[in-house]
Amino acid sequence: MARAPFHEKVSFDLTNELQIVSTPQPVGEKQRIVSIDVLRGFAVLGILPVNIQTFSMISVARLNPTTYGSLTGASYWIWLLCHLLADEKFMTIFSMLFGAGILLMTSRIEAAGKCSVGPHYRRMGWLILLGLVHAYLLWSGDVLVAYGLCGLLVYFCRRLSPRTLLKLALLLIAIGSVSFLSYSPWGGHLYRIEAEIARQSTWMPHPTYPADEISAYRGNWITQMSVRVPNSIDAETFSFVLFIFWRATGLMLAGMALMKLGVFSVNRKVTRYWMMIGVAVCVGIPVTLYGVRSEIAANWDSLYSDSFGIQFNYWASLAVSLGWVGAMMFASRAAILYPFTSRLAAVGRMAFTNYIVQTLICTTIFYGHGLGLFGRVDRVGQFTIVVAIWMLQLVVSPVWLKCFFFGPVEWMWRSRTYLQWEPFL
Repeated sequence: MARAPFHEKVSFDLTNELQIVSTPQPVGEKQRIVSIDVLRGFAVLGILPVNIQTFSMISVARLNPTTYGSLTGASYWIWLLCHLLADEKFMTIFSMLFGAGILLMTSRIEAAGKCSVGPHYRRMGWLILLGLVHAYLLWSGDVLVAYGLCGLLVYFCRRLSPRTLLKLALLLIAIGSVSFLSYSPWGGHLYRIEAEIARQSTWMPHPTYPADEISAYRGNWITQMSVRVPNSIDAETFSFVLFIFWRATGLMLAGMALMKLGVFSVNRKVTRYWMMIGVAVCVGIPVTLYGVRSEIAANWDSLYSDSFGIQFNYWASLAVSLGWVGAMMFASRAAILYPFTSRLAAVGRMAFTNYIVQTLICTTIFYGHGLGLFGRVDRVGQFTIVVAIWMLQLVVSPVWLKCFFFGPVEWMWRSRTYLQWEPFL
């Protein structure tokens, strides 16, 4: 398989970069924008240190790290670095890339004079279906259903100008921020007794609550359903409508705008990348650190943390994410880093498959149908597992793509989207 160059040109006019095809079909290897593959691969690896917390510990431990396990010494520093550099940051990048992907796919089809409605909505429909299987049979932390649902609406915004897209994105993200304030005890929607019940069951759980969750996940696959199904239902209904939809949709629109502005291209001026990194270092990280300091000062109180405290990382993650984008554009254009970035690009081309593989590996390690280590591995041990999975996917993904055109999940998803079985070998 020929190596794709890391200095490809991406024009402001997307149609100049889109191969005209007679019938809608998946993007070929020569058409790929490699810098986006690198960024996507970096994101799918970067999200794992965040997700492994919900794979291995009670669900609230990600938001309130004092609820379970030690938070001293190396465990504290691992948590802090993950919170500063990864938590919400890579999900932000994923959401932006998802919006950019919608724009690229529909633009390529429409450049051929074809209608993109059918392929797009089949693509979203299959994504939602696969997400439901993932959420209810494997892991309640799934994001695929939410992405598919948001993608149904984002499609109609693809032709808006970058300025309009960014304005809408900021508005929607702000609505998500306000929702956290409105539907917290501070917002007046919960009486004190209800707030205390919520606190005991979620933020500072009474010992019986984590015991039930630990028992369920250390049990067999059927036993796990008692926790996984309610959590998945909540994520796809209440949490989606009030919080997830607004931020995810806003970020997808921002991704479309950034794609049109050429931000995901390695050919932009170097000063732009330095500015993005500078904003992350000088604004994003300090604001996130201040948020951690305020949480500690408030003793991780739910009345503060679940409304005001969460706002710091909610907004600062946008700046840190842009810094990561700038850093990956730098890496993509550096010839000396090609051995590494080529592997990241392979991981990115198989991002869907690698995301599911991470779930399969982690649930096998931590859940009762496998090794049953749920609640037994501290943060140092979790990070060791993360590094091992990183190494595995960086090694296996390039080898796989020397033999196959797609990852297995990508192949099935694209074949159903375009109503034809794509060549696999």
